[in-house]
Amino acid sequence: MNGGPSGFNNAPVTRTFVIASALFTIFFGMQGRSNNLGLSYLDIFGKFRIWKLIVSVFAFSSTPELMFGLYLLYYFRVFERQIGSNKYSVFVLFSLTVSLLLEVLALSFLKDPAKNLITSGPYGLIFASFVPFLFDIPVSTRFSVFSLRFSDKSFIYLAGLQLLLSSWKRSILPGACGILAGILYRLNIFRIRKAKLPEFVSSLFSRLSWPSVGNSPAAPSRGGNVPSFAGRPVERNYTPSMPSAVEPSEDSIATLVSMGFDRNNARQALVQARNDVNVATNILLEAQSH
Repeated sequence: MNGGPSGFNNAPVTRTFVIASALFTIFFGMQGRSNNLGLSYLDIFGKFRIWKLIVSVFAFSSTPELMFGLYLLYYFRVFERQIGSNKYSVFVLFSLTVSLLLEVLALSFLKDPAKNLITSGPYGLIFASFVPFLFDIPVSTRFSVFSLRFSDKSFIYLAGLQLLLSSWKRSILPGACGILAGILYRLNIFRIRKAKLPEFVSSLFSRLSWPSVGNSPAAPSRGGNVPSFAGRPVERNYTPSMPSAVEPSEDSIATLVSMGFDRNNARQALVQARNDVNVATNILLEAQSH
C-alpha cells in the first residue's frame, strides 16, 4: 500500500496544510512559546483567546508530534486524489470545525482549570482521516512477525497511535474528537458529502503552495466520492485504437492505486487504455457499476 505518486501531485490542499503546519510549529518553537500552545477552559470561557483557537488548528506543540503529524497528513493526501481538491477542502473544513466544537464542549463539561488541557495541532483533520482510511483503503500485503499478523496498513495505525498518546490526556481528547468528526462526515450528516466550495477556493490552494515534485500523470479530479477499489476483475469493454498492447508505466499504476483501485485491475485497465489514466479510470468505474 502506498499513498500514490511521490510528492504532492494532485494534492494542493494537503500541500498547503502541511506547509502551514510546519511553518506555524517552527515559528512558535523559535519564539520559545511551544509550551503555551493548546487550549484550556480559561482560554475559551475566561479570556477568550481567539489566537489560540486559530493556532491550535495548525501548530504542533513538540517536534515528535510535528514529525508524526506531517507524516500522516502527507500520507492521507490519497483522499484528496480520490475525491478531488474541492470536496477534500470541504472535508478539511468540516473535520476541523466539528472537532474544534467538540473540544470546546468537552472543556465546558470538564471545567478543568489546568493549563493547556488540550494539546495543539491539526488532530481533528488527522484522526478524522482514519475513518475513511479504515473503511476505504484496502490491504495490499500481509506479513507475520513472531507469529503476529500485520498488514501494510499497520504502520499508519502505529503512527496514529504514537501521535494519539504523544501528550497522553492532552492528545487523546482532540484525537477522539477528530474520530467523531470523521464518523459524522461518513454518515453524511447535513448531506455534507454533497457540499462543494466555489471553484476559486480550490484553485487558490494551487497558487498558494509550491509546485509539486515529480511528473506523475494527473489523476482526474471528480466532484463525488469514488468507490474505494474494484470489486471484480476489469471487464474488457473498451477497444483500444491500436491493436498492440502498451505496457503501463509504474507512475500510472501508482496513480490508480492511490485512488483505491486494485493493482492488477489497474494494470489491466491501463493496458486497454494504452496508458491513458483518465480512460483507465472510466474503465474501472464502469466495471464496478456492473
